[in-house]
Amino acid sequence: MAQETKKSEKVRIPTALKRDKQAAQRNIRNRIFKSKVKTAIRKFEEAIAGEGDPVEFLKVVYSVMDKAVKKGVFPANKSSRTKARMAARLIKA
Repeated sequence: MAQETKKSEKVRIPTALKRDKQAAQRNIRNRIFKSKVKTAIRKFEEAIAGEGDPVEFLKVVYSVMDKAVKKGVFPANKSSRTKARMAARLIKA
């Protein structure tokens, strides 16, 4: 009876494992920030509809967007565009 040779699996390099771990952490952080932004925008739009002070919610949108840019979740232009649109909605309302 001949012995079957098993193919050895490739050994994962430690730096690749570290990159996988870092990517997973960034993915979690990005999802959290994107969720916070969507929630802040939704609350702002509800406030414009008449359920609160829209200026306070606009400040929250600005703050969350700035923090997301600082962490690298969003590009600066996306933040500026979003904040400009929210300010325009406030003026229009």
